[in-house]
Amino acid sequence: MNLPEVIADLVAAQNNFDSLAYANCFSQTAIVFDEGKNHTGKAAIKNWIEESNQKYKAVMKPIEYSEAEEILKAEVSGNFPGSPIVLSYQFKLKNAQIQSLKIV
Repeated sequence: MNLPEVIADLVAAQNNFDSLAYANCFSQTAIVFDEGKNHTGKAAIKNWIEESNQKYKAVMKPIEYSEAEEILKAEVSGNFPGSPIVLSYQFKLKNAQIQSLKIV
């Protein structure tokens, strides 16, 4: 699967539980929406993914990517009910950075 470099980096960071590398995929003013909450800015994103990694230990396996829609479908498995599940990661990319990410 041919993913944009920043999304491939995000998947690798997630699968290595590297919250700093994960946060560095985002712009300074990026927004992540997950589990009904917004996380705005790199520091907040880093804190959110650190907590999520400790709680869920989730790993991602990309299944499908739509370049036109900037949507990645990935099988996610970890320490949560219903694991594994398929989630959609809806990105907005600009200048090789993630501007926004909505996980549904």
